[in-house]
Amino acid sequence: MATPVLSGLSILVVEDEPLLRRHISSSLERLGADVSGADSIRGARQMAQDLSFDFVLIDVNLPDGRGIDLLREGVLGSNTGTVVMTGDSGVAGAVEAMKLGALDYLTKPFEPEALALVMSRARQQKQAARITEHRRRDSPETSFFFGGSLASLETQLQRILVADQRLHSHGAHLPPVVIQGETGTGKTTVARWIHGQGPRSGGPLVEANCAAIPDGLAESELFGHERGAFTDARSARMGLFEAANGGTLFLDELASLSLPLQAKLLTALEDHKVRRLGGNRDIPVDVRVIAAANRDLKELVREGRFREDLYHRLDLYRILLPPLRDRGDDVLHLAEALLARLSRRHRLPTRSLSETGRRRVLAYGWPGNVRELAHELERALVFEDGESLNLDQLMGASPAGPAETRPSNLPVPISGTMSGDWFNPLFRFPNQGFSLEEAILRLIHHALAQTHGNVSAAARLLGVSRDYLRYRLGGWKDGSRSASGPSMDPAVSEPRIDQIPLHL
Repeated sequence: MATPVLSGLSILVVEDEPLLRRHISSSLERLGADVSGADSIRGARQMAQDLSFDFVLIDVNLPDGRGIDLLREGVLGSNTGTVVMTGDSGVAGAVEAMKLGALDYLTKPFEPEALALVMSRARQQKQAARITEHRRRDSPETSFFFGGSLASLETQLQRILVADQRLHSHGAHLPPVVIQGETGTGKTTVARWIHGQGPRSGGPLVEANCAAIPDGLAESELFGHERGAFTDARSARMGLFEAANGGTLFLDELASLSLPLQAKLLTALEDHKVRRLGGNRDIPVDVRVIAAANRDLKELVREGRFREDLYHRLDLYRILLPPLRDRGDDVLHLAEALLARLSRRHRLPTRSLSETGRRRVLAYGWPGNVRELAHELERALVFEDGESLNLDQLMGASPAGPAETRPSNLPVPISGTMSGDWFNPLFRFPNQGFSLEEAILRLIHHALAQTHGNVSAAARLLGVSRDYLRYRLGGWKDGSRSASGPSMDPAVSEPRIDQIPLHL
């Protein structure tokens, strides 16, 4: 059975004709609303002073004045939606009320169906206003570059969309989704992609960064509050769950929420209802929750920082985003896509990466992932001249020239992977020289560590014989190398892995 369109909402009906007031109240109650009545402006003022309402349905002409005076005086509060009622001769009053902020109007006499339509439309307008109030200034980015390295992720997301369509066609609530990945890997973009491609794309998408909401305001922001719930609560306010009704609520940095608030979130997910702070009414909500975390939630559960029951409730659709350093050559295709997007944003000619720039993109480790890549590409696009971009900042030179000191906030080149090649082309030999012998031994030690000391397995990894490893390591005894160098006798006993220097 469908939830009534006004379920959980409080409405004040201001109408001086008793029979009509009772008729309107009964119709609203059948739609699920909690209805109160007043027969005059004075009565409406008293009701608004004592109670908080989501909507007020008010007649334009009342015995003790004009109903729109309540709008002009701001008696009802900025978070109360108003719908006015007027006779055929009072359309001018309705127009004036709309200019003062009324959401809609009804011309008397009207049928219950018209009342239901107007009030449902008013609720949607109020919901849209709350979303607009919360929405970020930047336009949402819904495109996501998958590439070959994320083919399995794309398949997983397509399976989620198929399941969503099946559930949606049966009128079922869509289950939550949890996205895990390092900072900057694109969790927000994936959440927008899921919403935009799914059956709820026509509904609202509300985004909330839980880490950016102060602890004392988080409950009010998510679930709303009634007037008087705390010191500054001068009027009732819709929460983000209500604002996202019929759509998607994206909760970024979910683990930042306190444990008590996590418990309230769990209740909302299980019961599909919310209760405003300071309220005593449950408000039904049909919201698809997508949560994101930059740490493994299972690890946070073990640390006692995340509720285990909430983890299990979220863990139906789990998406893991790999860091950029694990995406191989796809980082080049992603960089080109980002460059095209940035060029459009800045209204600049589209430029590509030079061969030097491509090598630098592949060689750098990108600890800040996609966000850092986009930032560095934007820097190069703005400051570098020429038809192609070299990404000179990744070599330690500022945009103004290589002789300047590199700013401390720029990345430091580190080893990376180039098309399966382990060598970092940005490495520079030190002026004092380089020990090839120590480098070879370091590679051997790394292979032995990977194989847990198995010399034969390490030899296979390195593409050499076991005797060669014995020869190379034969001179290392008791943590130091003998003066005579490595033994030439291939039968020399193998050193233990703990006898090999850890740092060469």
